[in-house]
Formats: sequence, structure tokens, C-alpha cells
Amino acid sequence: MSTLGIIAILTLLYWLFISLDAHKGMHLLHNLARSTKLPDKPPLVSVIIAAKEEESTILETVRYLLSQNYPRLEIIAVNDRSQDATGVRLEELRRWSQRKKDVQTPLQIIHITHLPEGWLGKNHALYQGYQQARGQYLLFTDADILFAPHTITDAVSYMKEQDVHHLTLTPNMLARGALLNGFVHFFLFSFSLFVRPWRANLDNSREPGIGIGAFNMVSRTAYEAIGTHKAIALRPDDDLQLGISLKKAGFRQKVLSGKHVLQVEWYRSLKEAIVGLEKNLFSGFRYSYTIALLACIGQLLFFIFPWIGLLFLWDWRGALYAVVVVLQILLYRKLMSHLMSKRGDEAYLLPVSASLLLYTIVRSVWLTWKQGGIYWRGTFYSLRELKKK
Repeated sequence: MSTLGIIAILTLLYWLFISLDAHKGMHLLHNLARSTKLPDKPPLVSVIIAAKEEESTILETVRYLLSQNYPRLEIIAVNDRSQDATGVRLEELRRWSQRKKDVQTPLQIIHITHLPEGWLGKNHALYQGYQQARGQYLLFTDADILFAPHTITDAVSYMKEQDVHHLTLTPNMLARGALLNGFVHFFLFSFSLFVRPWRANLDNSREPGIGIGAFNMVSRTAYEAIGTHKAIALRPDDDLQLGISLKKAGFRQKVLSGKHVLQVEWYRSLKEAIVGLEKNLFSGFRYSYTIALLACIGQLLFFIFPWIGLLFLWDWRGALYAVVVVLQILLYRKLMSHLMSKRGDEAYLLPVSASLLLYTIVRSVWLTWKQGGIYWRGTFYSLRELKKK
């Protein structure tokens, strides 16, 4: 049997396994349910947002949070050394909220002008927000997320009823144009198959855990037990690492779909998406060239080659690849529907999106090696320093 034949068989076996695993796992991924009753004594929730050069989105995000129907809420927005009007906009919004009698939620603004050594900017900003927070629950979220009015009420009720220490939600991701839409959704698809987020809902397992930047709600006791953001001070993927640390420490974790209550426009253009991802993709491989190489080979063998084989191999190997392509499309559409209520009509772009992601991984590794580190929010961090942490 030829090498191509063996590869075709192994690729089919991989997609059969991953499709079966995902089909079983997606039954563990439920939507965040609407709450019918709040706890008798609702705990105080501290919402902490880190914002750097977010003048175009931060106002809308905070206004949606100020409109939450949860009765005990405080919002702490941290302006992380922004060079634009982010800080000015936040102060204007704070003064506006103080004048509005129908806005009962206190809004606190923290302005950071100096970043100490050993910290990534966002992680430091979130930690500073935590130090000012008084809540029993801490909600870490991004500066471009739109919340439905009942989101926090539903989340707190769920955590109380299910005795959960960490709840993370997947948002509905918006993208303009077919190519950007395909790329963003493929990244989510590929990431889901790699991380298998549904496994975080298994209580008898301490790994793998997961955290999503749009919505990471954690009990204060659990957050402090894992060492706060100090323990992940130099991780660009802080949201994911927060979830991994909590799960590894044995705290009860749940990941749910927040497609009906959370919305985000992750990137506004394909170029912006590639540039944004190339900064931190290598960190997801633990800055290991070996793991990054294996990831690139996996993209080629399991996501790109089947489409090429379907076109150019007119024998039994091409038939196997045809089955693989069908499995890819079906699983992609199922995941998009389950996580974001999307039909996945852009599935025909899967080989293009996979090629773009492969390019982004290669570029992320190359840039980190060439620079000797990464530029993150305007600050350079050496590879030696990042690996140490």
C-alpha cells in the first residue's frame, strides 16, 4: 500500500473518531438557561474589564452592563495605559451614571499608567481590578462584549443551583464578509476540536479546563486559591489559562453556550484577525517549536489534504478523502449550530480558512523567533521571560 493510501486511511479514522467524540460531547454543552428565581441573598458580583485603546467599544459594553437586572453588581473598568480616548470616555460614562437615578450599579474607573516587570498588561489590569473588587463572585470580561440584560442573573442562579465555582460562556461571534466569517468560525472549530471544551463539564476529570475571555465568572475563594492572575502573569492566553488552573485545582467548572446572551465582533477585518492571532498563537503551544510543528502538520494532513485529495486522486484514496470532506462539513455545521446558532453555510471555505490559519501559526512562530519574543499591548516580552513563566 502506498504512503498516500496509508495517510488517507489514518485521516478517515481520525475524522470518524473526532466526529463520534464531538457528537457525544456536544450533549454536555447546554445553553445558559433563563433564571426563574434569584437566590434569597444574591451575592455581590464584581465585573472587571481591562481596556486598552478601546474607545470605539468600551462605552457600549459598559452601558449594556449598567443595564443588567441583577440587583447586587459593581463594575470596575480598568484603563490600561490607553493612548486614545478610552479613559476620557470612561470618566464621562461614570459621571453620566452618577446623575441617572435609574442606574443603581456603581461604576469604578482605575487608570493604570505604569506596568511593573513580570506582567502582561491585561493580566496586570485584571489583577488591579480584583484588588478593588468586593464581590463574592468575580466576572472577568472583555471590553467589546454585549450582554443581554438578564445574563448575570442567569449565570449567578446557575452557579448557585449547580454549586459551580467557575462558569465560562461561549459568545455569538459576528464577522463581516464571507472570508472573515469563515476564518473566525474555522478558528473556533479547530480550537474546539483541539481543546474539546465539553470535557470541562466532566466533574470526575481535572483536565482539560477551559476559560473564555468573553465571560469568566469565578468565585473569589477559587480565584484566590489558584494564586489569582499573579499565577498567569505572563500568559497571553490568560482567559484559557485561568480555566485550566481552576480545573486542575479541582474546582467545579462548567462551560455553556451563551449564544443568546453574549455577542462580540471579534475582529473587523481578515488582516486584523491574522495580526491579532499571530501575537498569541505560539503561546498556546507553550512556545514549543515541536508542538507548533505538529500543529502545522495536523492542519495539513487532517484539514487541507483531504480537499486536495478529493480533487486530484481519482481512485479509492480520493473516495476516502471525499468521505472525510463530508465528515468535516457535517461536523463544522453541527458545531456552528450548537455553539452559535449559525448554519455554517461558509463550510465551502474550510480549506481556505485552514490554509489561512496554518499561515497564521507559521507567522506567529517565525515572528516570535525573529523578535526574540512578542509585542503585547505595546510592550515587548522576551521569549526567555515568557518561557520561564
